Amino acid sequence: MSQRPANPRDRLRDDIATDAPLHVVLVEPQIPPNAGNVARLCAATGCALHLVEPLGFSIDDRELKRAGLDYWHALDVTVHASLEAFLTHFPAERLWLASTRGRQKYAGAAFARGDALLFGKETAGLPGALLEAYPERTLRIPMREDAVRSLNLSTSVGIVTYAALARLGFPGLR
Repeated sequence: MSQRPANPRDRLRDDIATDAPLHVVLVEPQIPPNAGNVARLCAATGCALHLVEPLGFSIDDRELKRAGLDYWHALDVTVHASLEAFLTHFPAERLWLASTRGRQKYAGAAFARGDALLFGKETAGLPGALLEAYPERTLRIPMREDAVRSLNLSTSVGIVTYAALARLGFPGLR
């Protein structure tokens, strides 16, 4: 096994991984274990992970390490200074926005290799202006009405990411 940098921030990319089957994007994540779980999912699937600042934690947080940071050597992680900075890298037709207010069910989306799956912060979701700008690109996970407000962020990421990977034929996975 190759030697990993001691500081987790030294493992971050300065560019965008172009060979990833999908790009999983956490916009202003707040809870370290959620981000860690998503990092582990990305390591297991080959998806690139994008973290959009501001983050509600330090990448060096003990909780984040326990939840999945040890797997970051096996994935591509890019930190973006803002949502606007992230959006300069992906055209609208490559974006899928996950929201409880999504227009279509995630299972019906026409995912393509290299698409970006965006998930908002745990307390507020994605910005309303973003959802309004791309209503045809918003996805929802069906839930019972009035049972819960939403699913846990890392659960939602897992559901949508694996549905997209299934649509792509699970590239690079056995």
